[in-house]
Formats: sequence, structure tokens, C-alpha cells
Amino acid sequence: MKIIDNKEITALQIKPEICVDWVKEAFLIKNRCLLPPKISLHPQGSDFINTMPCILPSEFHTFGCKVVTRIKGQHPAINSEMVMFDTLTGKMTALVNTDWITAMRTGAVAALAINTLRSSEAKIYSFVGLGVMGHSTLDCLLSTNREHKMTIRLKRYKNHAETTKARYSAYQNVSFEIVDTMEDLIRDADVVVSCITDAEGFLVEDINLFKHGVLVVPVHTRGFQNCDTVFDKVFADDEGHVSGFKYFSQFRKFGEIADVLSGKIPGRENNNERILSYNIGLGLHDLVFAHRILKYLN
Repeated sequence: MKIIDNKEITALQIKPEICVDWVKEAFLIKNRCLLPPKISLHPQGSDFINTMPCILPSEFHTFGCKVVTRIKGQHPAINSEMVMFDTLTGKMTALVNTDWITAMRTGAVAALAINTLRSSEAKIYSFVGLGVMGHSTLDCLLSTNREHKMTIRLKRYKNHAETTKARYSAYQNVSFEIVDTMEDLIRDADVVVSCITDAEGFLVEDINLFKHGVLVVPVHTRGFQNCDTVFDKVFADDEGHVSGFKYFSQFRKFGEIADVLSGKIPGRENNNERILSYNIGLGLHDLVFAHRILKYLN
């Protein structure tokens, strides 16, 4: 059995665009996986401990179960580990720290959703929440859009917006704006990405601030439930992971990202549709990443 820590994984220097390829690969094999909805337990307040099992298609003979925790005050905000087994022998093959995997697969899924569902005229990309997940999303988005002119609008919080702007200053195709309010962040934005891990109530009360054609990607699902019944379409990683949402039965039209990528259903059909993409996070993505990383290390 291998024990893989975070330092070994980060030392591989896996490029963000490869991460986007891996999550796309994972989505395209999703219908052949055994993937029950994650189990989320709440020990106190908004803290959670999630258990995320998955069996990959038979040619992989691999089972993995990730345990991810968010406990108030811990740093980073989210910690996680995965156990892996060979399904042919039942033997444990690896214990993998998945902190880097969690961040990069989350950012890669968000970037893939943006690249797949945004308006063809998208120019302004607004971000709130500029921690690990916000940066991993920007890493993957900017790495897969080097030929596109983009305005990245950042919500000011402490010095996070300024340091984020400096972090990506080498991208010649990107300009930055920094704003102080959620209203200014949302107004005229083509894509809105929230990486806030905890939010009370709605982040934006006035639905009319969301322009026609906007794509909203609430990475941690918080703060945009007032859009659920109003937006034209809602997409998610997996129906079973969102079917318990309060307004799920009132979504105007729902589909899974995997079905869009495979061509089974349409994604965006015109530049006027307002779309929500709930990227909940699947153990499938973590397991595909861990499987690929083990091959790198062998």
C-alpha cells in the first residue's frame, strides 16, 4: 500500500489544463461508474464531514472513498483524505492526501463548466471568494483561455483582490477590475463565480442585476438560491447530489454537465439564457485524479 502526501503530489507540478482534461474524462465515464450521492454529516453549526465513495468502470478495477471536512477555524478551510482499493482483490492500494486534488478538481470543474456554458459573447468574469478554491478556478480558467480577451472583476476583501491581481499579472490577455459591493460585482457580468465557503442568506437580493445571458457558478452552492426558480436552466455534476435542494422541483429546466459534454442534451442554446451551474463536487473526480497521480508516481 502506498501513502501519498500532499508534498509528493504538488512536486509533480501538474498543469491546470491537464486538470481540466482529467475532469472532462471523468464526466465522460460517469455513466459507467458506481457513484452514490455523498453523505454529509454536520457535527456542529455549518461544519461538515462528507463521505464520497465511487467505483470506476471495470477496466480501472478501482474503488475510492474520500472523506472531506470543513471545520470552522481550520486552515486550509477544507481538508481531505482518500482510501483506494483494488476491486479485484479487495486490498487497499493507497492512502492519498487529497487537499491539492480537492482544490484543483474543483477549480477544473468550474472552469470546464464556464468554458462549456458561458455566452459566446462573454467578456466580464466576476469572482467573489479569492482563497484556495478561487485561485484554483482562476488557474484553470486562465490556462484554458490564453487566446481570449477577458476582464476579471474581483470583489474586494482585505487585500485578497490586490494579491490575486498581482498573482495573474503575467497574463497579457487579462485585465482586472476591483469593486467594493456585490451589486457592482454582478452588474453587467457575463460569468459570476462564487467561491465563498459559507454564506448567510442571498448574496444578491435583486435578481434583475443578473443580465440576460449570464452564467452563475456557485462553487460551494451558497447564496444564489433566489436564482433557482428564475433562471432558464440549471446544470449540476449529478442529479442525486442536488435533488434534495429546496427548489429542485421548481427548476425550469435541469440537466447534468456530463450529458452536455457527451452531446446527449444541449447546454446553452442562445446568448440570452440565464444559467446556473451547481458544481457540487464528485468523488469520481477525486478518484480519477488519484488514479492518474498514482500512475505518475509508479
